[in-house]
Amino acid sequence: MSNKKILWICLAIIGGGIIITTLIFSTEPEAQREGASVETAMLVDIIKVERGTFEPVIVATGTVQPVEDVTLSPLVSGQITRRDPAFSPGGFVKKNQVLMQIDPSDYRNTLELRKSELMQAQTTMTTEMGRQQIAEQDLQLISDDSLFGGSPLSDNEKQLVLRKPQLNAVKANIGAAKSAVNQAELDLARTTIRAPFDAHILSQNVTKGSQVAPGDNLGRIVGTDFYWVTATVPVNKLRWLSFPEGESDRGALVQISNPSAWSSGKSREGYLDKQIGALDNQTRLARVLVKVPDPLATKPENKNSPKMMIGTFVDVSIQADPIENVVRLNRDFIRSNNTVWVMKDEKLEIREVQIVLNDDEYSYISEGLADDEQVVITDLSTVTNGIGLRTESASSE
Repeated sequence: MSNKKILWICLAIIGGGIIITTLIFSTEPEAQREGASVETAMLVDIIKVERGTFEPVIVATGTVQPVEDVTLSPLVSGQITRRDPAFSPGGFVKKNQVLMQIDPSDYRNTLELRKSELMQAQTTMTTEMGRQQIAEQDLQLISDDSLFGGSPLSDNEKQLVLRKPQLNAVKANIGAAKSAVNQAELDLARTTIRAPFDAHILSQNVTKGSQVAPGDNLGRIVGTDFYWVTATVPVNKLRWLSFPEGESDRGALVQISNPSAWSSGKSREGYLDKQIGALDNQTRLARVLVKVPDPLATKPENKNSPKMMIGTFVDVSIQADPIENVVRLNRDFIRSNNTVWVMKDEKLEIREVQIVLNDDEYSYISEGLADDEQVVITDLSTVTNGIGLRTESASSE
């Protein structure tokens, strides 16, 4: 078969295909719209709200720090002759427990010397008192002679005759000697270093045989009665927090947790103690002190409680003052620009509300919502005032 014939056959096939395709598309049936379209209201979930009195919980973060923190330093110099085994990192000591003993020999000798000096001054005082009695007798003779024409003595001359200057000098020496004895006793007492309070030992820098001098760092101890948690809260929430008015009072209750270190459900209890009168330089938040009793769980009632560690970050939940006549609503249901979606007469109403306080979970609304109003909790893609709404219960009916 020639190429010319093959070409004509191909053209005929292509042309036939075009004609058949055109006929198919030209004879396709068209769909006819019958009846009216029905608009369906959006299905939503709602909750009913009611006004009441609620106690917010303000959640913040804080850092654990000691209330009593002391770096031990000696007031006298000498060699450490004894160290209590409890005075070591991690140890616990009681108030007035002896931690270290500096060699007291030199200070005992100094005390005996000062006592002898005091005794000498007192002996001089006794001698001078005897001389004063003789001087008084001499003065009496001089006064009798003045009655027969002798000139009377002046006050200054009488003082000299009665040896008043010598007596005052002896009294001054006795006072100085007593002070020297007191100082020697004080130095001797300072050779014994005691715990100023019930304490936990954080560091120990000396041991038996160490030579120490005033101002040396012997170790660091912290009190075990209380720890502080320094927490930061927004300034506008301070008015809802209760602080103690006196040393014997307690502020608002605080729950302290450390999810990263403590077992699930474990927490410690404290109370608001003080408000620091300066904002944090970086966050510009207010700083408050939470006082935690028995932070190291040394008392029987706290036997199973977790121990707090200085410097750790913890979460604090502060019980705020009650707020009256407000609606409490989950913060997830507060929309942009402090608005709430309300279902009223099966239609959506975008309602602006006034929020008194936000805590970690809820918003407390003073104006904008009334009792038994239905708040839409479903997230909608299209939000317009007046669109139709329906609930699951209404749909089933």
